[in-house]
Amino acid sequence: MTGWLRLEAIDFGVAALGYALGSVPFGLVLTRVAGLGDIRAVGSGNIGATNVLRTGRRGLAAGTLVLDGAKGALAVALAGRLFGTVWMPLAGIGAVIGHCFPVWLGFRGGKGVATGLGVLLALDWRMGLAACAVWALVFAVTRISSAGALAAFAAAPLLAPILLPPGWTVAPLALAVLVWWRHRANIARLLAGTEPRVGRRR
Repeated sequence: MTGWLRLEAIDFGVAALGYALGSVPFGLVLTRVAGLGDIRAVGSGNIGATNVLRTGRRGLAAGTLVLDGAKGALAVALAGRLFGTVWMPLAGIGAVIGHCFPVWLGFRGGKGVATGLGVLLALDWRMGLAACAVWALVFAVTRISSAGALAAFAAAPLLAPILLPPGWTVAPLALAVLVWWRHRANIARLLAGTEPRVGRRR
């Protein structure tokens, strides 16, 4: 019984670490520091890099993309260092949950794409690069950011059994479920042919 309770405590600690790091809303912070106000009042109202790009500030969008990805990777790396490698996937899942549902913003956050890609890169750089390549290819063809994201996170669980240890394969699947759920409105627009392309106004 004592061992089981200890395991539960470690689970909570790892998940909390990931959540805390993932919940830092870099898109909101960077746009406010730049004097652009609340990014949630712009475009889609999302705090991610794609919506930051709608402000016309490419540097801020790039910074948001990098920092959102970095917090996912950092959560995985810290969990490995502090708790052991077996806990890395749980921390990554926690980071994406934190980004999507940050307590500081009333649980209304981003869609988890950059943070999720950071997690995938930290779990296995080959899988992360493959997911990034899928995103880039689909985006280059469609100019639709959400289409690239959905394709990338659909590909990751297919690659996981080849590249990841057996106990880790649940992480890409969980991330895919989270990202696809957060994109359900985008999916409806994609099916209707009304999803906006990057570079065009809504």
